[in-house]
Amino acid sequence: MSDAWVGRRVPSSRSARLLRGRGRFVDDIEASGVLYAAVVRSPVAHGRILEWDAADALALPGTRLALGPQEIERLTDPLPTVWTLPGQNPDRVLLADDTVRYVGQAVGVVVAGSRAQAEDAAERVRLRIDPLPVAVTVEAALAPDAPLLHACSRSNLAGTVAFGDPVAEIDAVVARAAYVVSRNLAVQRVSHSPLESRGVLAEWLPGQESLTVWSSTQSPHAVRQELAAALRLRVDQIRVVAPDVGGSFGGKVMLYPDEAMVCLASVVLGRPVRWTEDRAENLTSSYQGRGQSAVARLALDEDGRFLALDAHITGDLGAFSVQAGSGPFQVTGMTLEGPYRFERAGAVVDAVYTNTVPTGAYRGYGMQEAAWIRERLIDEAARELRLDAVELRLRNLLGPHELPYVTRTGLTYDNGDYPAALRRAAELARSRSRPSEGTVSRGTGVTASVEITGFAPSALLGMFGIDWAGWEGARVRVNQDGTVTAFSGVISIGQGIETALAQIVADRLGVPLTWISVRLGDTDVTPYSDLTSQASRSVTLAGGALVRACERMRERIRALAARRLDADPADVTLDLGPGAASSPDKAMFRVVGGSSAVSWREVAHRAWKGWDRGPDEERIQLEESADFDPPALTFAYGVHAAAVAVDRETGKVTVEDYWTVHDSGVLVNPAFADGQITGGVAQGIGLALLEEVHHDPVDGRPLAAGYQDYVLPTFGDVPPVSVEHLCTPSEVVPGGFKGLGEGGAIPPPATIAAAVANAVPAIAGSLNRTPLSPAVLWAALDDAKEAP
Repeated sequence: MSDAWVGRRVPSSRSARLLRGRGRFVDDIEASGVLYAAVVRSPVAHGRILEWDAADALALPGTRLALGPQEIERLTDPLPTVWTLPGQNPDRVLLADDTVRYVGQAVGVVVAGSRAQAEDAAERVRLRIDPLPVAVTVEAALAPDAPLLHACSRSNLAGTVAFGDPVAEIDAVVARAAYVVSRNLAVQRVSHSPLESRGVLAEWLPGQESLTVWSSTQSPHAVRQELAAALRLRVDQIRVVAPDVGGSFGGKVMLYPDEAMVCLASVVLGRPVRWTEDRAENLTSSYQGRGQSAVARLALDEDGRFLALDAHITGDLGAFSVQAGSGPFQVTGMTLEGPYRFERAGAVVDAVYTNTVPTGAYRGYGMQEAAWIRERLIDEAARELRLDAVELRLRNLLGPHELPYVTRTGLTYDNGDYPAALRRAAELARSRSRPSEGTVSRGTGVTASVEITGFAPSALLGMFGIDWAGWEGARVRVNQDGTVTAFSGVISIGQGIETALAQIVADRLGVPLTWISVRLGDTDVTPYSDLTSQASRSVTLAGGALVRACERMRERIRALAARRLDADPADVTLDLGPGAASSPDKAMFRVVGGSSAVSWREVAHRAWKGWDRGPDEERIQLEESADFDPPALTFAYGVHAAAVAVDRETGKVTVEDYWTVHDSGVLVNPAFADGQITGGVAQGIGLALLEEVHHDPVDGRPLAAGYQDYVLPTFGDVPPVSVEHLCTPSEVVPGGFKGLGEGGAIPPPATIAAAVANAVPAIAGSLNRTPLSPAVLWAALDDAKEAP
């Protein structure tokens, strides 16, 4: 067998063509006779549609179709919502409705011969809307005189759910605590801002009554299911293909109403129809992330031991609950405790409707918010009690001997060494500390977090009322020429999963990586996958399934070789001689201690021809499938440290150094792991210091339609990131893998805030919401000057 492929820093198999501009994204796909769509959107945040008049639009040269709210409602059904709160009226996400609830909501679609013609025609649609009262903020939506945003609800509070210990029990522990730290903490709304915005190319073939959709999505199978429901088609009438996808971060995990409208237009016209979201639409109409506030408290005893932690979390759903809906807010409640032990802990989660763009999944999915709440409280407790913040954490961290550990909210942490990661990150930060100078104050901060990975099993999702299947399937095939093809329902969104899965296959079959190709992102070809590439689960679930399938395949092809060699399978080995990387002819099965041999390619060829079929075997087929639904969740963990410089005259924060120590189990490709963590840190810096979605508080208009107003981190904002790894293999996943796609993005805001607080202790108590922009810090610094 070959040397191990798992653990190698193998370059991504698609990097070369992408760097050469040879990627194939949705907008690159050609279709004969393609038409172009433009989406008509609401200019008001709340109102009732009185008139849709497309006569002027249809009169323009090139216009082929204009579908308004009434036609769309007549031809479609609502999109499903998969995660609601207990007692919540399930939102019916209509493709079109007579009521609009946020600026930018899709109300219709226009199709023409070119994109310019379609956009011109969309501007000619006469849309008359009777304005209704607006509730832009959560506070406004919960006010006694707030307008009711959904007639089926009795208030704008969509629902409430509690996790962990009852409030009364937590109150009793807080009452006897020596110290209690309380804060109102908030995390802003943010835009996903993927490099490639959303887009679809839909082609309905009337003769075959089939719909093919090329979509920039991270969930092809889910999109197919949702399209079938919305367009009243059978699932097997629809094929969804995800070509190269230029990023997602959670913004492409579901089917949007505007995307379904484009597909409907193709069905109506019997022609291919293309739509590509522009950046203004992406910033103002695509679903957003985060948007939470919390009233939280941490109770400690005289020795600094944590007694209780709780939070009342309020999440801004936006206009309606989409896809996972309140899921991120609920995950905040579930993961509030992080890697620490508490006598009592819990959270109450409220989700509220507002007249703004809906919120949904975003990288870190509620766990970043939990880290922000918990770690800010811990740092404030250390400051108020004059304790070293690292020592306070070490005093309360769960040790490896305490794992597995069931949290107060019911999660079972699997394994690891949390204190070892904290000590190493703190050591790295201490080794590079720099002094303050002039108007620049410097400080470091260290925080810890635990990440849910391998989002499954299905039974657990069902227990939480989540209408998803958590399992993953995989298929591996040895082709007639000896090459190997692997099939998985997860997809590549820039994380290198296609190469990582190929490494797992090569490792488990014991063959060169050059023999392996991986097929992803096509619902007609790949195994079913409900959740696909989200929630740090691709390698964990798909990799685990492939390990099982490959182990079966390895035994099957060895048995076939043994039959050909008239030997016991246990005596047969695979010898990868010179040139094996380029040809399966050069890889020879040999009998230990004998001279007879047969090539891998010949064994495969004879098997497919049926020449080596046994007397009791109906057929020989070199293809194996496996499903994997793990018995429990896996948990990765990490400790981050940051060094910052705060300019006291301007309030600008510069992150000068950043260190991470992560444990994600067995790493398939350390280069990809480093890249994922570094990218997550960069994204976390953006949330900590720069990014924020704003809506006009009066009329609900989005206030940023371009990157001159919505500020993303650039190369100069992100310092070199040191990434170190521990390795505690998962005991429930074949191969020992754990996920890591979100881990890098979870701790940065809390870590940077801790460093800022240490740099300028006078403003530490006011660091209660992100982003910590220059304006926010300058105001805090100014207030601190005037404080007695």
